[in-house]
Amino acid sequence: MSGLEAWWGGRPRLIMFDLDGTLVDSVADVAAAVDRMRIELGLPPPGVDQVRRWVGRGAEALLDCVMADQAHDPRLRQRASALFAAAYAEGVQVHSRLLPDVEAALAMMEAWCPLVCITNKPLRFTLPLLEALSLRARFALVLGGDSLAEKKPHPLPLQHALQQFAVPPQQALMIGDSRNDVEAARAAGVPCIALRGGYNHGEPIEACQPDWIIDGFAALL
Repeated sequence: MSGLEAWWGGRPRLIMFDLDGTLVDSVADVAAAVDRMRIELGLPPPGVDQVRRWVGRGAEALLDCVMADQAHDPRLRQRASALFAAAYAEGVQVHSRLLPDVEAALAMMEAWCPLVCITNKPLRFTLPLLEALSLRARFALVLGGDSLAEKKPHPLPLQHALQQFAVPPQQALMIGDSRNDVEAARAAGVPCIALRGGYNHGEPIEACQPDWIIDGFAALL
């Protein structure tokens, strides 16, 4: 019996995953695009450590943080958005890698039930990243931050997935790494597992009070 089956008392009927910081360590490529954009604008680059604290809420929220020192100039903000999108599209999977034991865990869970990827990353970046990491075929449904009218922490993406697969909330599971994931799951009535060490904007995941906190996917195997 796997660690997840032991904790769950069986197997979920639907498992939903966050992407960045949960399945994939992608911050290096995001930071490279941010740094390139800032340099092209003649501004100092923040670097990977700072960007790590900003990612997870979607591209626009990231850019709000990145360009906070230029908030007085909306035209520059628009240019920054275009430059970042171009830079990240070119380098969406240069340094990004699957986190440890993710591949084994997904293979195990895919045999149980449909898997869904729910990320706040725009779909135009999400799908190429999943393809490059050979993850796309694992998921019966992929929702980006721009797929629906709302994104996490709003429960709509989770509710949409539950409806698509006709699964009651209590029989589904959300696995993520941030407050966005925990709050979206809680609002949707879905149990939630959260990983330490992901992209949670500097906040300890314990403060978010998920149903189970794990150090990595090895705990699920």
